[in-house]
Amino acid sequence: MKTTWKIDSSQSDVLIKMRHSIIAYLAGTINKFKGHVDIRNNEIEDASIEFSLNVNNKETKLEHIDTHLRLNDFLDINEYPIISFKSTSFQKVNKNINFLKGNLTIKNITKVVELDAEFIGFNAYNGDRKAAFEITGDINRKDFGLSSNSFTQSGGIAGGQDIKLIANLEFTA
Repeated sequence: MKTTWKIDSSQSDVLIKMRHSIIAYLAGTINKFKGHVDIRNNEIEDASIEFSLNVNNKETKLEHIDTHLRLNDFLDINEYPIISFKSTSFQKVNKNINFLKGNLTIKNITKVVELDAEFIGFNAYNGDRKAAFEITGDINRKDFGLSSNSFTQSGGIAGGQDIKLIANLEFTA
């Protein structure tokens, strides 16, 4: 039996960072997440995960942690407000460690990425069934046209080649 769990946006968050720079912390209480995970017979192997994040949420004031690297400059959020991911495979390695492969779209560029998905577990809260995951991965920013003109005082580029994506996602059945 397949159960579709909807993302609980108030309990989900995403951290986007690059070496030497935290670009933004996008908490669920200030951002619009959409998505779901399909789980068969309460077994996460071969689960299907899909989520999207509107990084151009005008309803709140997003405080940028790093003053040198603005989220809008980096992601061009006015033109491309949605970051999305749709899994193509979910491989269970052990109880908590899983490999998640899928299509990541940033700035209307879609690339296949491999992410680590830690299954935190099932829980019940106020009568709702919950499933929680932490999804992490390093993404080559140039694959998605993510460049920055930020430079250090010595003239070198402030950030690294990869950006780290850390998503804490909670789903409700």
